[in-house]
Amino acid sequence: MATLLLRFLLKAALAFLAVSVLWVGVYRFVPPPVTFTMLGDVIGGHGITKDWMSLSEMDPDMARAAIAGEDSRFCAHHGFDFRAIGNAALRNAKGGRIRGGSTISQQTAKNAFLFQGGGYVRKAFEAYFTVLIEALWPKRRIMEVYLNIAETGIGTYGANAGSIRYFHHDASRLSASEAGRIAAVLPLPKKRAAISPTGFVRRHGNTLSRRVATVRDQGLDACLR
Repeated sequence: MATLLLRFLLKAALAFLAVSVLWVGVYRFVPPPVTFTMLGDVIGGHGITKDWMSLSEMDPDMARAAIAGEDSRFCAHHGFDFRAIGNAALRNAKGGRIRGGSTISQQTAKNAFLFQGGGYVRKAFEAYFTVLIEALWPKRRIMEVYLNIAETGIGTYGANAGSIRYFHHDASRLSASEAGRIAAVLPLPKKRAAISPTGFVRRHGNTLSRRVATVRDQGLDACLR
């Protein structure tokens, strides 16, 4: 009985490995048609709006704003920024607003292949898929997928759809200010809006807008050029 169970578990593990590698390999070239988060919106009664735009078409300030706000060492790490994780843990231990240390690669893995929540089990799968996309995708592809499937408002997915929703033009013509506002929404898209932002979103969006030039001038987006 134990031998049969071990064989089953081994076959299941090998099947999962094969399917996951194939899945990630396909998304290297094909835009993800839907994600579990999108399906959750549909089940919850919300429509979804998305409009894929390649990174080469998108204004580069959008990626720079995302790097400034979410992952300043995106081009330097291989999926995990242990320095940021450690700093986040120290800040959280002191109390106040909880901050995460997830990289853009980790967020892309979660958004493309997994669901929100799920605790440590989901985090373990997130780490696995992060390793896979870092191994099989170039950094440009990771950023491209991230900026096209990240939620930018309730039922709105991707920077391009967000730009059309908030600013009435596509993401090829984003200003640094507009890119900063969209990036400021990314951590809590269901509670923030990029149009007429107030409080933290306004302050953070303005900060990210100023940091766009720093990202460009310091070459923090070098892996995307």
